[in-house]
Amino acid sequence: MTEMIVSTMETVVSQPREMVWAVVTDLDNWQWRGDLQRLEQTGPDTFVEYGKGGFATHFTVTCRREPEKWTFDLENASMKGAWIGEFQAVPEGTKITFTERLTLKKKWMKLVMKGYLRRQQARYFADLKRAMEK
Repeated sequence: MTEMIVSTMETVVSQPREMVWAVVTDLDNWQWRGDLQRLEQTGPDTFVEYGKGGFATHFTVTCRREPEKWTFDLENASMKGAWIGEFQAVPEGTKITFTERLTLKKKWMKLVMKGYLRRQQARYFADLKRAMEK
């Protein structure tokens, strides 16, 4: 393992926190996410996401404090680390903050990973906002 990358992004969604929590944490209904090919639940607190190219990332839920905080450890061939999702009720709806702390398995990846994470998080937020409008 080589380099640690930390990426935090936040956005506000106009729906109540309980509704946003329900969509984000519903592993049976992941199809609103444009970055996934499929999602497989492998246990009560474990799941695998498969990106559009079939690339697998394994997740283990480490905290589920409804509707405030959802965290998990993650690992794939390129990285391992933790993801923290925080959901805060605000007058406009729900403020969502996602933080990823990743250790890269290949040193050269540091050059591209920060930008990749920002694009992935931005896409996730855009997909979530579309899903919440339906």
